[in-house]
Amino acid sequence: MASAERIVELSHHVGRIADHKIAGIAEINRETKFLALNALIEAARAGETGRSFSVVANQVKQVSERIAGITGELTTELAGSIVELTQLGDAMIQKMRGQQGQRLTDMALNMIDIVDRNLYERSCDVRWWATDAAIVEAVSRPDGDVAAFASKRLGIILNSYTVYLDLWVIDAEGRVIANGRPQTYPGVRGRVVSGVDWFRRALATASGEAYVAHDITVSRMLQNASVATYATAIREEGRADGAPLGVLAVFFNWAPQAETVVKSVRVSAEDWQRTRCLLLDSGYRVIAASDGKGLLSEIFPLKAGNAPTGCYEMSDGTQVAFARTLGYETYPGLGWYGVIVQKPEQVSGLPAMSMKNR
Repeated sequence: MASAERIVELSHHVGRIADHKIAGIAEINRETKFLALNALIEAARAGETGRSFSVVANQVKQVSERIAGITGELTTELAGSIVELTQLGDAMIQKMRGQQGQRLTDMALNMIDIVDRNLYERSCDVRWWATDAAIVEAVSRPDGDVAAFASKRLGIILNSYTVYLDLWVIDAEGRVIANGRPQTYPGVRGRVVSGVDWFRRALATASGEAYVAHDITVSRMLQNASVATYATAIREEGRADGAPLGVLAVFFNWAPQAETVVKSVRVSAEDWQRTRCLLLDSGYRVIAASDGKGLLSEIFPLKAGNAPTGCYEMSDGTQVAFARTLGYETYPGLGWYGVIVQKPEQVSGLPAMSMKNR
């Protein structure tokens, strides 16, 4: 891309030089014709004495007319070729930018697809574990020993699924009765979360096939970690149609997993210097960034409209490619976006024309 832009820049530069020099020649030629005309007038006044000078003045005039003709031809032929060259170059760059834009869009789509597939697994995990006998028993028979056993069971699950920070068993009143990492998060058990949105929605799910996926938040109870929360109702006897007895909540350790996604985009080492890969939630809030900036605070001004995918160019030549979540299997997605922002390649500048050339 940089080489093509350099060619076009050079063609524009050559065109400017040609226009400048041709204009200079035309100006000098006009002055020469004016001097030749004056010489002819003075020769006529001198009579016989100025006859020989008149011959020279006529020759100068003829030379000037030939120069004017050549200048006109040069203007027509050279200008036409330069215009065609720049048009071809511009068309080539637009085509290359279109191809690059499609490539960036494909990479943005790949990012959000990886996230969708990963979070789909989280939705499967929470529904499966909510049927675990120890977890069902914990909310069916509120007993200290039962809760302790459930906590151990959650700990075993966490040892195998390291992408989670913690798992909580919550009774129907919203009180956490067991968690998988009580040593790491000792203040969790006994906390009341009845007013939290994901708890209320999970307890109200219609069946064991339903679940709640919540946007990325910072959890004070999990040492201010950024988490993706998934929850579903724990049902009587673990049946899909059983009455809800409580809620199982799983907390996906979002930050390191998301960082891996945005930093694994296939961009060359050179292009990384001008590229930023982002994950945005439905409100365009930055929830992951390859440069680590603006996490959960920056609102990116994405111009997506209603398009599921696309690429557009900003006034400074920066390309912004995006892809909205397509979901995966039973995970519909939360309206998140994968976004790639890439600044234009730097093209070395051309020397400005000096005053001597003016």
